[in-house]
Amino acid sequence: MIRSGTVRLTVGQALVRFLAAQRTERDGIEHALFAGCFGIFGHGNVAGIGEALLRSELLDQQPFRYYQARNEQAMVHAAAAYARMRNRLSTWACTSSIGPGATNMVTGAALATINRLPVLLLPGDVFATRPSPPVLQELEHPGAGDISVNDAFRPVSRYFDRIWRPEQLPSALLAAMRVLTDPAETGAVTLALPQDVQAQAHDWPAELLSERVWHVRRPAPEAAALDRAARVLRSARRPLIVAGGGVIYSEAAAELRAFAEATGIPVAETQAGKGALPYDHPLAVGAIGSTGSTAANRLAARADVVLGIGTRYSDFTTASGTLFVGEGVRFVNVNVAAADATKLSGHAVVADAREALRGLAAALAGWSAHPEYREEARRLAAEWDEAVGRAYALGHQPLPAQCEVIGAVNDAAGPLDVVVCAAGSMPGELHRLWRSRDPKGYHVEYGYSCMGYEIAGGLGAKLAEPDREVFVLVGDGSYLMMASELVTAVQEGVKLIVVLVQNHGFASIGALSESLGGQRFGTRYQFRNPDTGRLDGGALPVDLAANAASLGVTVLRARTIGDLTAALGQAKQERGPVLVHVETDPMVPAPASDAWWDVPVAEVSELDSTRHARAAYEAAKDAQVPHLTPPTTS
Repeated sequence: MIRSGTVRLTVGQALVRFLAAQRTERDGIEHALFAGCFGIFGHGNVAGIGEALLRSELLDQQPFRYYQARNEQAMVHAAAAYARMRNRLSTWACTSSIGPGATNMVTGAALATINRLPVLLLPGDVFATRPSPPVLQELEHPGAGDISVNDAFRPVSRYFDRIWRPEQLPSALLAAMRVLTDPAETGAVTLALPQDVQAQAHDWPAELLSERVWHVRRPAPEAAALDRAARVLRSARRPLIVAGGGVIYSEAAAELRAFAEATGIPVAETQAGKGALPYDHPLAVGAIGSTGSTAANRLAARADVVLGIGTRYSDFTTASGTLFVGEGVRFVNVNVAAADATKLSGHAVVADAREALRGLAAALAGWSAHPEYREEARRLAAEWDEAVGRAYALGHQPLPAQCEVIGAVNDAAGPLDVVVCAAGSMPGELHRLWRSRDPKGYHVEYGYSCMGYEIAGGLGAKLAEPDREVFVLVGDGSYLMMASELVTAVQEGVKLIVVLVQNHGFASIGALSESLGGQRFGTRYQFRNPDTGRLDGGALPVDLAANAASLGVTVLRARTIGDLTAALGQAKQERGPVLVHVETDPMVPAPASDAWWDVPVAEVSELDSTRHARAAYEAAKDAQVPHLTPPTTS
């Protein structure tokens, strides 16, 4: 191990050596902070970071692993999915060329930051020395010479820096690692690297390149905050827990279960928190909010105290402010980020979820919700589970319903297997219907709900947990957005089971459009009708299964749920990536929770469908509650 003196390396070589030496530690367990680097090379990085990665692969005893990606946005999604599966303790770096290669990563950066997932982005940049501007793909800004397209990363990154000189690299790297390993601040970190600087040599302090361990903190709750929270909870007659992603990232599922069992408080789950309790636990009432279960939402509507743990209270969780409408309802919010802990005018407990649950358990020792309330929660959850069972066995003809496909995949998945999804109608149905049995078994990206995340996210999830079967559920719309990382899965022999649901359009937006008076306009994949001039002709003859086969993926086709069940069984026996193609009827709805989501409707229109939708919108809008009342300490 290098401990003294200096080492002469290029900026790219020093960067790769530094990343390989970074580790995280929590609870005494160490992890490599970076599993490796995804990359697509161009003139902005091929001779800098590209050369450094090649050098590592050829010369280092333990090379810094490089994976060849096919789409820059997709490789950031894969890195974010990996970080999520590893509870934000490990991630990947992602390198691109300048110009379009770099800006392709902006969407991925936004997704990572919104979901509080650490990823490191290393886009190439223009020449620092400016020998012959403008260079290829350089944005010429008439009012500033130091702006490039990479400045687009600033608003979607938790930390941004541009390395104009080699001497700036050490401080930028240390600042970047601080943000990546801070549970309250983490997200996308962008270090823009001018292409000439990447290739420059410099004498680096050996200490910079030595192994460095970053402690991932578990902030303990303040005693006064715990006392206030306990007083509020002890006064509750109808309390409800809302478990968010923070429960899972802090590995607090066992503490949540023990706390719920000791206090008798039922547990509802956000998209990111689903799986915090097994679906069949007596106090698990399922998904909450606009995509929630009737069990959770009915309890939420009458709750007098809501204990939010690790949730940022998105509009889907609160049903756009129409869900928690009990008179005088109060909130206790446990979150590692103060900005989230203070939402809804709640009593803030700024702390790690595991530590806060342990503290609350001690503070509430001997107290429990009334047995009748516990029984009510159990009964509502059982009623909802019966509705899920009916949806799974719907028997719709001639094409199956999407909820039946979800049921078949759920039945095929083992207790530790993972379902991955992100956008369209499936995330809502999965949130309501999927029977989760493990904290890492449900992987739906709904902070950004990014079409195209699914296959790339599945790749990252499988790289993080290779012993788990990963089922990627993707609609035809999202598949067309980004199927590129199937090629990476083929190249690396990464086993994915991709279930491609073909419904000839954008099912989710189609249903939303219809509910808002938009008549599913622009959401079906149809020919333009020469007689009407509109997109209302026959279905497009798109064969996405054939497309997947052309990428080297094993393809299975299913027409019925029986076919699908058999295909899933066969897919589990394959060694490489498999795609199972099934066509569904997008007009068959899944069981609804009757919760609302605020999407404004045109205030004036000549269309009857829009006018009727506007009337319904105004009625729902009246039910919104701002939750502005400051918390009391009584």
